[in-house]
Amino acid sequence: MPAKRPNVVVVVADDLGFSDLGCYGSEISTPNLDRLACAGVRMSNFYSTPRCSPSRASLLTGLHPHQTGVGILTNDDTPEGYRGNLNDRCVTIAEILKVAGYETAIRGKWHLATDMKEPNPAWPTFRGFDSFWGTLTGCGSYYQPGTLTRQTADASGEAMDPEFFYTDRIADEAIAFLAKRAGNAEDAPFFLYLPFTAPHWPLHARPETIAHYAGVYDVGWDAIRESRIRRQIELGLLPEGSSLSRRDPSVTAWEDEPEKAWQARRMQVYAAQVEELDTAIGRVIGALDQRRELDDSLFIFLSDNGASDESVPLVELERFRQRTDIVKTTTKDGRSVRIGNDPLVDPGAEDTYASYGRSWANVSNTPFRLYKLWAHEGGISAPFIVHWPNGHLKSGEIIDAPYQLVNVMPTILEATGATYPPDREGVPVPPLPGTSMLGLWRGGAPQPQRLWWEHVGNGAIHDGRWKLVRQHGWPWELYEIGDDRIESVNLADRFPEIVADLSAEWENRCNLYGVIPFERTLRRYHERGLTWKDAIG
Repeated sequence: MPAKRPNVVVVVADDLGFSDLGCYGSEISTPNLDRLACAGVRMSNFYSTPRCSPSRASLLTGLHPHQTGVGILTNDDTPEGYRGNLNDRCVTIAEILKVAGYETAIRGKWHLATDMKEPNPAWPTFRGFDSFWGTLTGCGSYYQPGTLTRQTADASGEAMDPEFFYTDRIADEAIAFLAKRAGNAEDAPFFLYLPFTAPHWPLHARPETIAHYAGVYDVGWDAIRESRIRRQIELGLLPEGSSLSRRDPSVTAWEDEPEKAWQARRMQVYAAQVEELDTAIGRVIGALDQRRELDDSLFIFLSDNGASDESVPLVELERFRQRTDIVKTTTKDGRSVRIGNDPLVDPGAEDTYASYGRSWANVSNTPFRLYKLWAHEGGISAPFIVHWPNGHLKSGEIIDAPYQLVNVMPTILEATGATYPPDREGVPVPPLPGTSMLGLWRGGAPQPQRLWWEHVGNGAIHDGRWKLVRQHGWPWELYEIGDDRIESVNLADRFPEIVADLSAEWENRCNLYGVIPFERTLRRYHERGLTWKDAIG
């Protein structure tokens, strides 16, 4: 075990695209994360899963999400599908570090439990966290989020404070946690997990922050995509000569867009959400620094998936209004909330509930194509920053070796000296499929490995040179991913033997990790008169 065990802080952004931070090519102001990146390590080929709950399950357990019971989202699709609950056949980082003497805390979004009303074994304080404040579901209002909980008690009354804003309050609660433990002995490190909901829709941000981006997006999505890829090349995130994927075929050219002012406003609010996320993280960094704990903290920042092209609402409006655990239909002062993407409604305020749409998600995922939900690069490529001054990392390095979420748990275990157990309360747990990245961050050579994904029938496998990927119901596509990260030249017909090898390996891993074919889930929903939109959660 290390002589001085580091604190561990893991910060997760929700639906943040690959290019949405300044240090990843964006025009959005993110000085705090940029500072961490310059003093730490950035990864340019790090991958999450295609979706929020599976990513959180994988991050916290070191397993692929299907092994944890969270193969899609948190719907209970048994007996044909996944339970949608963090099961008892996996062990969390919090459980392991708690046994190792760490104080453990979560402030923010959980989204790993089917039952979000009654405390149960899938809630945070039953899974190794000493304390919890946050939401059990996702995509709630930033002014009045549903399922707000403190420990296991309803905390919704706290959101009635007129000044309540979820991104800010997560930072407040994290700082309060740090202040409360200020008197602890030096040999009692902590694990602080901060899963923010920003910048996931709804588009909610403070008016003064929105004003920072007045006029910035009037040039439109085509120009912003071009400027972002130029910046990515300048930063060294992409090699010289890298190409931009063509604009999504369903997105109109900016010059032909009939609602330019409204469209620019949507991205303006989204940019404000990202800036407010960075500001909140900066306040936590400042609190660590003030307590002289920053240098001894392994601080990890990542996004749970690529940017979201989702429209609001995802399903029929009246059914969506009934999801009071997600959306409030009235504001704190009794006004009706206007749900949906309406050009007559400027997003941002509490009485709106909207998303920024496919056109701007295509910008957030620069230079890649497709989005959250898919296993193409736009769905799984994530910014990843690690900062640990006393950890002997290669400060300022950009690492282009491909790794994914299952590599995070082994890294934390190596850094803290904690041990992965063979069982959880007598129930055997699977071995970790990933390896540590700590040596890589310290200048060591990458370890060759095959990365793997499956989500609602979308799948991929990546061996460093080749990436095999498909959308559910479509043929396999093959890309020489080292030279073609924008997945522009499909080589499947030219190299059928590679397709055969990688697809067989993908199927083997589906069996190994307990993937339930999406067709079964679809069939169950169709029998109930529901659609594929319901089946994907």
